[in-house]
Amino acid sequence: MTRVLIVAEHDGSSLNPSTARCVTCARSFETAAVDVVVLAEDGERIAAEAATLTGVTTVIRLDHPANRFALAAVWAPQVAELAGGYTHVFGPSTTFGKDLMPRVASLLGVGQLSDIMDADTAFRFKRPIYAGNAIVTVEAPEDRILVATVRTASYAAAEATGNAGIETRVVTADLPEHTRFIELRGDTGGGRPDLQTAARVVSGGRALGSKENFKLIYELADAIGAGVGASRAAVDSGYVGNDLQVGQTGKIIAPELYVAVGISGAIQHITGIKDAGTIVAINKDEEAPLFEIADFGLTADLFAAVPELIKALKD
Repeated sequence: MTRVLIVAEHDGSSLNPSTARCVTCARSFETAAVDVVVLAEDGERIAAEAATLTGVTTVIRLDHPANRFALAAVWAPQVAELAGGYTHVFGPSTTFGKDLMPRVASLLGVGQLSDIMDADTAFRFKRPIYAGNAIVTVEAPEDRILVATVRTASYAAAEATGNAGIETRVVTADLPEHTRFIELRGDTGGGRPDLQTAARVVSGGRALGSKENFKLIYELADAIGAGVGASRAAVDSGYVGNDLQVGQTGKIIAPELYVAVGISGAIQHITGIKDAGTIVAINKDEEAPLFEIADFGLTADLFAAVPELIKALKD
């Protein structure tokens, strides 16, 4: 009997959309139950939100002061202990999931399957390799727990039309004390949407020239309610932190709208955005590779075009 446990990603107050995408993946193959575990200091609100996801059977609350922040070293033992009643344990292929799920797999003594993008059966999946230029089919053994991350860019979010039951359980796992939360730093700020789940994303490249000039990207993003991303070149140049990097060695995203400003479009960057619904490129180099895949392209100086675009959007 196939039973799937999904580890909820959240910010302490609301559920990250990546969890709903994991639910869709779990529902794509035959399963007897799809449960979601919410680890938090007080997970009442988050659990209630998870319970509305269509296809979820039960939401499990694990409330504990140590769960206030998503520390993989602290959460992994709890997930591993809970995993005993399941055949599958899923997490999103986000920064959160990539940090947590390998630890869970290690504690369970199994390997981890990364970036599920399609399911043929409950134990046969497709995943990308070679920067997405090839797709391989992987068959997992059925006699052990399958720990995996789900490529969220490949799945739509489950709708919020469900009404699952909620169970509160006591944390009994031994929690390590060698890891503690100090502070959280990020470049997005301003309440902007999460880069990996935003419907709209505006990214900047090395052509911005400086960290100060990158403010144009923030202004454009705010004008359309978008998340903010960056090319590896912009990150390496110190314009923004690597948490905003989009591409093969950064975040793989699939927004409805992707606006690339001053990004030439190296293959590593294209790998991270090729599943976007509509791609818009702004670059003064008409030979920029990104124009080859863009739905709309504007050959112009970004320092002239972007301020005009911002002004037009605000008027």
